Amino acid sequence: MIVTLIEQSGHWSWIVLGLILLVLEVLLPGIFLVWFGVAALVTGTMVLVAGSALWLGWQVQLLVFLVLSVIFPLVGRRFLGSSRREVDQPLLNRRGDQLIGQRAVLIEAIVNGHGRLKINDTIWRVTGTDMPVGTSVLITGYDQGALQVEVLA
Repeated sequence: MIVTLIEQSGHWSWIVLGLILLVLEVLLPGIFLVWFGVAALVTGTMVLVAGSALWLGWQVQLLVFLVLSVIFPLVGRRFLGSSRREVDQPLLNRRGDQLIGQRAVLIEAIVNGHGRLKINDTIWRVTGTDMPVGTSVLITGYDQGALQVEVLA
């Protein structure tokens, strides 16, 4: 059925497939389907330019599309590069890590390694050695939603 569609509609099947893939890329962003869409559009354009050349059967068209579908993502990744960039505020969305090095006072004793402290208007879970309420502590780390603290000397 697909072979018949490609043979009968020629370049239009590739162009329509390319446009459908580009529309899907807009709906499902991720810069992935765009490469297959461009490969289909290039294949359709090639079929349009070549006309009804005997050497350009559906097998060659499919092979061109598959080869371009491998090449375009590789080339695109190379030219677009990595999306990881250095930022001027690496701790912006890492609230717990922003607190490392600050001092605070326990509002709930640390018993069996767990307690609470308040910084500004937020109450944080803390882990550390057992300490009574009111102990001044230094925040030394952040792990799995809990601040790690040590007694201030």
